[in-house]
Amino acid sequence: MEEKKGYKAVTKYLIASPFKVRPVADLVRRRTYPEAMSILENMPHKGARLIRKTVKSAASNALNLNKQLDEDMLYVKEIRIDEGPRLKRVWFRARGRADMLLKRMCHITVVIDEIAKTGE
Repeated sequence: MEEKKGYKAVTKYLIASPFKVRPVADLVRRRTYPEAMSILENMPHKGARLIRKTVKSAASNALNLNKQLDEDMLYVKEIRIDEGPRLKRVWFRARGRADMLLKRMCHITVVIDEIAKTGE
């Protein structure tokens, strides 16, 4: 069995709907680290800000654990947006009624790896 390679960062319990964060993650999956960061910095979405922090953390883990790496040698291998628990709140309505307000949470998992050299 082959062991999974890469440097990982996980951010949990973010109050953002996973359905809104996943389209942002699809834009940066399998891109180089500098390209992914420039895409995320120029997007107005809340999910882009959350993903950018997690990608930056994974890159920092990679650069800290392997001193021979450079930022240009990294790429986003995997981004997973998982659903977390839901905060349930009561939303009071007219005529004494109440609705349930679900505040969805997500967990972001980012795996960054070094670009394989084809010339060897």
